[in-house]
Amino acid sequence: MASAPASSAAPPRRVVVCGGGVVGACTAYFLSTHAASPTVPTLVEKSSPACAASGKAGGFLALDWSDSTPALSALARASFALHGRLAAALHGASAYGFRPVHTLSICLPSQPTELASPHPLLPSWVDPSASAAPPRVLGTPDTTAQVHPGLFTKAVLAASGAEVVIGEVERVVVRQGRVVGVAVKGRGVVDADAVVLALGPWSGRFDLVKDVFDVSGLKAHSIVLRPGNPDKITPHCLFLSYQPEPGAKMLDPEVYPRPTGEVYICGMSKDEEVPDDPATIVGEPDSIAMLHKIAGRVSSQLKTEEGAEVVAEQACYLPCTNDGLPVIGEMPGVKGCYVATGHSCWGILNAPATGAALAELILDGQAKIVDLTPFSPARFLKKKSRRGV
Repeated sequence: MASAPASSAAPPRRVVVCGGGVVGACTAYFLSTHAASPTVPTLVEKSSPACAASGKAGGFLALDWSDSTPALSALARASFALHGRLAAALHGASAYGFRPVHTLSICLPSQPTELASPHPLLPSWVDPSASAAPPRVLGTPDTTAQVHPGLFTKAVLAASGAEVVIGEVERVVVRQGRVVGVAVKGRGVVDADAVVLALGPWSGRFDLVKDVFDVSGLKAHSIVLRPGNPDKITPHCLFLSYQPEPGAKMLDPEVYPRPTGEVYICGMSKDEEVPDDPATIVGEPDSIAMLHKIAGRVSSQLKTEEGAEVVAEQACYLPCTNDGLPVIGEMPGVKGCYVATGHSCWGILNAPATGAALAELILDGQAKIVDLTPFSPARFLKKKSRRGV
């Protein structure tokens, strides 16, 4: 069960959030806008806000795609609703491209084929030859939406009023089992009554985290294109199935048009060691080339030889856990140290509810918006004890 409300203890006055990605930004926002105990935190970021996956992700939002896992379903549904409320409060449509979208599943043929006429569900900007079978509806504007993740992260962080410190957190300072601050390289110790570790796959670099659970990185590639006629691109997000050639591994690329006129394409991923500095992450040429090939197969509007401009070719690391669930809660044995990581490909979707729940846990003593019990880092202690570790 979630920890009981601390009725006699005053809420922490000095909160330090480590990590300037979407989860850290949302946590800062909900701390500062808490109804009873608004607390403006200090946020420490090594490079720059939204410099890693939070700036290079797709920004796709789905209400009910996690319904097969009850714990994740509750988190996703709460977060989808919060995205709507945040968009209303922060002018999301103009500030960071929030909009409802149509979502389709399309089977991309291995070889181009000419069809007599396009399927009526197929958006006009998608080439008729891009669909080997009738498209399937995966989501409607009531159940799927999108944001530009980097712009969303920066807008929420700015609205939080948090003091942003650019520096590398070297360790969490703990005395007698309680957090007292974080040591920042070249700056000394920043005092804190509560610390939130929201550094994506880099959260696992801290001893107090890796002693309890593992968080790894899945390297995901993406490209961003600006078509020659962006006004013709409708708000349809596409989930593709594509076999490059007979016998080859099936790929699952995704295509997200953005209201800015750009089109985001992703889908080549692999497990790989996470580098120390997010600024050094680059995409692998073969993966980037495959994404360009897929983009051109989907639409002639997305072919560079037809005038599409390359805005970005990039990669990032998605934080993953051994059991596939994010880790959200207070670290066992370290009072006042909280963690939020392991959201995999749903970090942009689930960041608002994660941040809101953490703010409640920190300031009220208990999360109300969603039950954090399934996400507690303490769940890994039980697994380790069963293994005799």
